[in-house]
Amino acid sequence: MTAEMRAALVRACGSPPEYGTTAAPERGPGTTLVAVTAASVTPLDVLCATGTSYFGRPATPYVPGVQGVGTVVASDVHAAGARVWFPTVAGMAPGNGSMAELCAVPDGVVMVLPDGVPDDHVAALGLSAVAGWATLTRAGRLAPGETVLVLGGGGIVGQVAIQAARILGAGRVVAAARSADARRRAAAAGADAVVGLDDADDADVLAAKLREACDGAVDVVVDPLFGVPATAAARVLARHGRLVNLGSSAGDAATFRSSELRAKPASVIGYTNNDVPVEEMRQILATVLDHAAAGRLAVAFETRPLGDVAAAWEATSRVVLTP
Repeated sequence: MTAEMRAALVRACGSPPEYGTTAAPERGPGTTLVAVTAASVTPLDVLCATGTSYFGRPATPYVPGVQGVGTVVASDVHAAGARVWFPTVAGMAPGNGSMAELCAVPDGVVMVLPDGVPDDHVAALGLSAVAGWATLTRAGRLAPGETVLVLGGGGIVGQVAIQAARILGAGRVVAAARSADARRRAAAAGADAVVGLDDADDADVLAAKLREACDGAVDVVVDPLFGVPATAAARVLARHGRLVNLGSSAGDAATFRSSELRAKPASVIGYTNNDVPVEEMRQILATVLDHAAAGRLAVAFETRPLGDVAAAWEATSRVVLTP
């Protein structure tokens, strides 16, 4: 008889997951079985479950959760009881994710965690922290003294990017965010100034606000929003400025003037964690966790039981679920 476990289940694309039971995974060759202790709800989880992402429409039902934290139950390469972080392909390819009591993942993606950062904080950081750090380093090539603008500064990517910019030696760090809560989170992360994003502002008005807050032009833009915010941010790029896009929560299209990009010349760069080799991803996350353990980097999140998954799916800030 197949063993069952408690899990979140996406039964239909476009609907929040339901809390229920499903078959527990069996460990096959080359896989590590993990008892999950924390799994965060990320924008990628929500996007994949809509069936409208560029990964295509996932087969349902499936267990969501593109990353998780837990302890090793069984593995050929990792010690039983080891505390680990792991990514999954849930929603992007066939297979179940981390929002369950157990998860089986390839041995090679598992990262043994150092002490110093609690499981739920690691889960809150995870892939979002990798993106927040790598947009500045791998893609944005941030140099000490440069000005950084973080769009969507109240999200986890934004909070990490603000703090990472500080750690990496940025001269000025400005954030932009829509809600009052998001602006408070961006300010708490250490932004020198926070600009409100107002739906009534067109790109020219917003560009003027951004330029004023940045005290001039911007060297690196971290952009998980696209749409009007990206259009405005591109207009305040400095000579050889870089706008790094990693999302489209404000719109799937932005307008860039050819003359402005060529005159500077400036760059618009696409970023995805899926382009980062696994070993490099682990190295970036290890760096972030070192800073978190030392008290230099922290993000705002809420921890809830897995049974609250439907409500957590609709939350406007980061929620970590505990099976």
